[in-house]
Amino acid sequence: MQIYWLKINKIIEETTEVKTYLLDRPSDFTWEEGSHTHFALEGFNAGDKPNRSLIRHMSISTVPDEDAIGITTRIKEQCSEFKTILKNLEVGNKVAIFKTHTNVPLKREGKNIYLLSSGVGLATFRSLALDYFKRADNVNGIHSLNIDSSKDFLFTDIFETSPEKKFTSQFVDNRKDYYEEVKNLASDKDGLFYVVGSDEFIVQNIEVLLEQGIKAEQIILDKHEQQLTEFLSLDMSKVD
Repeated sequence: MQIYWLKINKIIEETTEVKTYLLDRPSDFTWEEGSHTHFALEGFNAGDKPNRSLIRHMSISTVPDEDAIGITTRIKEQCSEFKTILKNLEVGNKVAIFKTHTNVPLKREGKNIYLLSSGVGLATFRSLALDYFKRADNVNGIHSLNIDSSKDFLFTDIFETSPEKKFTSQFVDNRKDYYEEVKNLASDKDGLFYVVGSDEFIVQNIEVLLEQGIKAEQIILDKHEQQLTEFLSLDMSKVD
């Protein structure tokens, strides 16, 4: 397993609680849109066993063309040990990434794609949107729907409705409006529905989509294969 120790070269305050850490990109490191990585802080591998409290799964919010590895995360005032350490890091400090992989590449199957996310989960979809803007081949169009009760919506410069690009972006701040819109989007019985957020959020979305007649194979989650099977089979049994 290769561990990359990378210097933080910029910290962007996206909102009052959300920061993006831009890391130097090694010349031999590349990734696909929708990738996540193991993001670790100094000392995580100092002992006999990895200190898991210093490791998190994080999405890479940038694309390789930007020549920086972007990690976007929410850091609240009251937060975990990991987030407390991260909050105090500065430009020039080093962090580690390893085991980079994508479960949610942009599927180019000539269908409409719906990106359903909660809060900072939108970071996973930033790279998919940029990849689509660069090359729209075999994608009918993309509709992004994000719920964020803080009303501090993320990446509004990228997630902006553009009819000529066949890209629609919606932000809502409450569950009622969000799930009503999910039901409306599910009228497209041939669409592909990507869902990113907490496990609870994912389960609720799966239930709504299945109730609307969307098939399990049309739902794409940022989960590895075993988790994916558990999420989808569990909720199909509930609906049935």
